[in-house]
Amino acid sequence: MSHQQVETVVSGADRTKLGAAGALLLASLVVYYLLAKQGPYVQWAALLSLLAAAVVLFFSSEQGKALVGYGQESVRELKKVVWPTRKEATQMTLYVFAFVVVMSLFLWLTDKTLEWLLYDLILGWKR
Repeated sequence: MSHQQVETVVSGADRTKLGAAGALLLASLVVYYLLAKQGPYVQWAALLSLLAAAVVLFFSSEQGKALVGYGQESVRELKKVVWPTRKEATQMTLYVFAFVVVMSLFLWLTDKTLEWLLYDLILGWKR
């Protein structure tokens, strides 16, 4: 299996789009706080409209399109997953709980054995 390196070339137009999207994002926050005296409806309308413009601008760039492609590919891969049945999931959960109980008993017994060995036999400290 060969891993090919994919080079992404960012054009000047894409850089401009990303910069403008970032500027719109920053502007949306600045405008939100500057319009505090205008009331919450005006604040939220300005914030949401500028955020929407930033999102549209980002998704029109190559990085935005690549992000959408990644999401679509992830959904496609998720549909390939064979999910366990309810019975299988319940059985596996019970196996895990049983293992946890057995392991906790083992560790408790090991701890108590070492405690008895060190404190009572070797050091002679009686409690």
